[in-house]
Order: sequence, then C-alpha cells, then structure tokens
Amino acid sequence: MMEAIVLAGGFGTRLRQVVADVPKPMAPIAGRPFLEILLGSLAKKGFSRAVLSLGFMAEKISGHFGSRFAGLDIAYVVEDTPLGTGGATRLAAEACTQDHVYVFNGDTYLDLEVELLEQQWQVRRHPIVVGRQVSDTARYGRLVVDGDRITSFEEKGITGQGLINAGCYVLSRDALARFPLNQAFSIETDYLVPEVAREMVEVFVTKGVFIDIGIPADYARAQTLLADL
Repeated sequence: MMEAIVLAGGFGTRLRQVVADVPKPMAPIAGRPFLEILLGSLAKKGFSRAVLSLGFMAEKISGHFGSRFAGLDIAYVVEDTPLGTGGATRLAAEACTQDHVYVFNGDTYLDLEVELLEQQWQVRRHPIVVGRQVSDTARYGRLVVDGDRITSFEEKGITGQGLINAGCYVLSRDALARFPLNQAFSIETDYLVPEVAREMVEVFVTKGVFIDIGIPADYARAQTLLADL
C-alpha cells in the first residue's frame, strides 16, 4: 500500500494574473483541474491513499474531491497559517498510515517511475530526492551528486543544463518528527541539507514528463503537454 502527501496549500501568487478564482492546484488544464490530473496519475501508478495538505481556499479542493477520487482514499490536513514545505509535510504525516510516504508538490506533474523508486527505497530506506535533468537549471537550483548520493544543493540562478530537485521526496513517516507541529520550516533547507551533510540523502533521477505550472509560461505550456491526460 503506497501513500502520498500532496502539498497543495500555497497562495500561487505568480499564477494569480491568469488564475485568480481557485487555488493554484485547481487551475484548469485543458478543461480539468490540475489536481485531478495529478491524483489520477498517482492512482494509476499504484497509490491507494493521498493526504492533501491545504491552506489557501482549502474548501474549494476538499469540496471538489471529497473522501475518494479515482480509486484513491483522500484525507485532508489544513494549515491555519503557512507552514512552508517542511511544516506542511510534518503536519500531513500525522494523518499518514504507512511507514514511508511520497511527497509531491500540488503544482507539479511528474510521470514518476514509481516501481523503480520504491525498489530503491527498500534497499536502505534513506531519504530520497527525485531529480530531473533539464535544459536550464536557473529557476530551480541544482543537485550535486556522487553516484546515487546527493552531496550538495546549489542555489537558483545557475544557467545551463543540469540536474534539479523535482520537488518530490520519499521519506519515512517519522522523518520530520523532531520538528514541532505547526512550526514553519523548509523541508529542503532545514531537513535535507543537514541530512546531506551526514551522507544520508539519495537521489533518484526520473526520465518522465516533468512540468511545474507555477508560472504563467509553463501553465500555458501544460495546456498542450498534459491535454491527453
């Protein structure tokens, strides 16, 4: 049984100029809310349960999906104040039932090779960051790796081809338990960077379709790229 946390609580300020009346994960893609496409993909890949971490306009998401969608059992956790990627994941993990969980961004489509990723997790059960080769890393920052181990995270702004953090992680359910509940923090800066220093974080490089709809240009591109889904 595989379980996912989907971080869907952001304000979507960069996309507000083109989608103002719904939260960013509900932005329409070829006539369908983006989150429908994401959750449908997870169901097809063998996930049986998803915990949606909500904030801004939470009721528009929970009211749309209810407790079950596309074969997925759906649970909701709503943050009262923005908690960042780490705080939101920490809170959502309280509603998880499995010993490990996949974390996805609610504004990113990733055609992930889940079976291979699950196999990698089962070997050592170290935190895994999903990486993706892109033509220009400036918007995302870079991953520096040695084999299947991440050695450092480089800041945004470096241009040219490289390996980026695709915003997807596999973690033990209690990986963030040392952080207090309802405390805002970054999963990248406050959790992963210290774990990298301990040589504990692995990378899984996906070759699947990857698109982040968080800026207008990529939102427009997704209308065609994801239309068949």
